[in-house]
Amino acid sequence: MALQQLLTTVQYPLDLVCVFAAALSGAVLATRKDFDLFGTLVLAEAAGLGGGLFRDLVIGVKPIAFTDPGFWLAPLAATVVVYFSTPIQHSPKACDVFDAVALGVLSVTGTIKGLAFGFAPVAAMALGMATAVGGGMIANVLAREVPPVLRWDRDLYSLPALLGGGATLGLYAAGLLNVSTAVGATVLAVTVRLAAIHYGWRTPRSRLAKRSVRPAASPHPAPAVPAPVSYPSPSPLGQTLPRPRFSPEDTVQLRLPRDVVPLRPRRPRRDPRADWSHRAL
Repeated sequence: MALQQLLTTVQYPLDLVCVFAAALSGAVLATRKDFDLFGTLVLAEAAGLGGGLFRDLVIGVKPIAFTDPGFWLAPLAATVVVYFSTPIQHSPKACDVFDAVALGVLSVTGTIKGLAFGFAPVAAMALGMATAVGGGMIANVLAREVPPVLRWDRDLYSLPALLGGGATLGLYAAGLLNVSTAVGATVLAVTVRLAAIHYGWRTPRSRLAKRSVRPAASPHPAPAVPAPVSYPSPSPLGQTLPRPRFSPEDTVQLRLPRDVVPLRPRRPRRDPRADWSHRAL
């Protein structure tokens, strides 16, 4: 199948699907950040359309997001669904699933469009990966978060996009790129991303970074702790050794000041008449 025919039959519906999925991911992120309705819409639009805008600007064509109303209505629908749906907001894996679907679809469609416009194979694959991760990076930056593609402590993010673009490139080189194989490449990328989320697959860190991570020193030095006093233990022959004598400075003495007179309990005064009557009897 020719690339232009593949673009007309596959590109538009897949682009709408990935825009809606990426917008869902951005809207879920906005609700977790406690954004209002307008902020949620802005983040959904950025996540859904950011990658496609970058792809079209690199290719040098008019972005389809400004010519087709469906591309800005899809993020609007995603915002309404997420903002007024409590189960989606409280689902811990909703954002990851939506983002994985958008990542797989955009990696394939971006590579196909790059090949259709005469890009070299490696450049087309890089364009597909940039299309896949571009919208999510913009949304994370707007939400004041480090994008997952730049963090080692997050599950595999860029590698599934590279696999989707690489599979598309291999199918194109073998002459087997059609609608069904393009969908298969998308499923491969989405599956790898979901498996990385489930099993916690991550890219390795550098050894220098592992060695350089040390607990931060406190700006205030800790007070000096006196050494514990060790007492001599009894000898094994049963002879007890004398214990050390303490000086007056080592003991705590409680003394009243000289100008303070301690209070003494007063004795009850006896009535002398009571004693006289007792004697008279």
